[in-house]
Amino acid sequence: MKGKAAFLFDLDGVIFDTEGQYTIFWDGIGASYLGDPHLAARLKGETIDSSLRRCFPDDVAAREEVRRKLYEFEAAMKFEYVPGAWEFLEKLKAGGYPSAIVTSSNRDKMAQVYKARPEIRTIVDRVLTGEEFARSKPDPGCYLLGMEVCGTAPEDTFIFEDSFNGLKAAKDSGGWVTALATTNRREEVAPYAHLVIDDFKGVTPETIMEAARRKIS
Repeated sequence: MKGKAAFLFDLDGVIFDTEGQYTIFWDGIGASYLGDPHLAARLKGETIDSSLRRCFPDDVAAREEVRRKLYEFEAAMKFEYVPGAWEFLEKLKAGGYPSAIVTSSNRDKMAQVYKARPEIRTIVDRVLTGEEFARSKPDPGCYLLGMEVCGTAPEDTFIFEDSFNGLKAAKDSGGWVTALATTNRREEVAPYAHLVIDDFKGVTPETIMEAARRKIS
């Protein structure tokens, strides 16, 4: 590390324990529309536009129908914090560390999040949504943008992800990657990360930075 550390977070499966709800939704869509009851695993981490284009490349009506169903689903979702996540964010705020949420979710989804959890808007410095990225994860551009808005270099940036698409984006950005084993098993996410944690219980910014120092030295 050369400069002040910044911290970037995916949203679903990292800050909020919501991936299980999305699995139910997308597996249901896959079964109903595509005969694929395991669709969710292939889409996690992507923007909604990217997912819909992939699933229904030539069917605009189906894309719009599923988009509407998703918005209705998200309006009823529960946004519970991953254990320890809120406390970790509070420690970052108290320590003056730059931070941002870098999510494939769009602004409509975030409006639902803000209704349920208004405090999330001010605990981080910036929330970057899918509309701000030229390409969906696994492209690293979203995290490079996060570094830009936080004013940090890759070697000074700590990224938290859970999905394979997100982990690939984080790794290719050059940041220090912590994988959360909330969506996939530890052994599955380990190859994409420098560190794997189950959740944020007992984790502090200092323990993450110390883990990085030990790996580097």
